[in-house]
Formats: sequence, C-alpha cells, structure tokens
Amino acid sequence: MRIISGKYKGKKLRGFNIEGTRPTMDRIKESLFGMIQTHIPNSIVLDLFAGSGALGLEAISNGAKKCYLIDKNIEAIKIIKENSQNIDEDLKIMNIDYKKFLKNTEEKFDIIFLDPPYKENQMDKSLRIIEERDLLNEKGIVICEYEIGNPKTNLKLIKEKSYGPKKIKIFEK
Repeated sequence: MRIISGKYKGKKLRGFNIEGTRPTMDRIKESLFGMIQTHIPNSIVLDLFAGSGALGLEAISNGAKKCYLIDKNIEAIKIIKENSQNIDEDLKIMNIDYKKFLKNTEEKFDIIFLDPPYKENQMDKSLRIIEERDLLNEKGIVICEYEIGNPKTNLKLIKEKSYGPKKIKIFEK
C-alpha cells in the first residue's frame, strides 16, 4: 500500500490486520481519486473511519488544506501516526468514536470519506448525523465505500462505481 499521486507519491503506507478493517486497494483508490480530483485542492477533508489513513493522506498529498483522520481503534491510530511521519501538512489525528466526533465537531468539510466496518451499520447513522448537523460545505461531497446494503441519504448522488463486490457512491450537498 502506498500514496499513489501528488506531493507524497510513492510513500509506503503500513496496513494492519484488525478485524473489521480492510485497506482500499491501490487500483480502487486511483479510480476514486480520479473521480474527485477537482474537489481536492484547498479542501477540508474528514476520513471518518480512517483505518491506516490511506484515503485522507492521499487527499493531503493531492492538495487538501487540512485532514481529520478519525478512528476509535487505538491500533489504527498508531498506524496512522506512523504513516503520517514526514508529512508536513495540517493533520488532525483523533482516537474517538465516529458519533461523538460528528456530534461535537464545529468544522465543516468539503470531502468526507465514509468506509466503516461492513458488519456494523454505521454508514446510514453517519450520513444522518452529517445531514442533521449540516457538516458539509456548499458543493461538499461524501464518498461512501461499502459492500452490503445501500447508503440512505437525502444528498444528491453524483457518481457511482462497482469494483466486484465493493461499491463506491459519491454524494454532493
């Protein structure tokens, strides 16, 4: 696993084997970032179920202004901190439950990555809180990566793609 483009292209990223986590494969990440590249420059990004931090760090590498990397798993936070070494950008790495973060943040985001553990029904809960709290800036986007179910939101679907069993939907405010 590595950063595939931008300022930190080629930087190796460490993954981990924690149940419920699975890093986004490089080919999917490359396709995804191709779809959202115009949204990235100077954006404020939230990688809500950050895992290794690969999506948020890719956004930073491609010109995002600030990135919040959130995960409740302390092992994931350790990996994110390791993967963030020598990245001299505005990163906020937080070991906190997703609901607590969403309900308490005062930040508004341009890009939100949602890739929660598939077995836990956190996608729809996250989307509901994001909408209720109006956490997206105007024209902000939410990227949902999932295998099971179908994200439920009032946001406008602007793109979708399937990679075998893995699906990505991009919604816009």
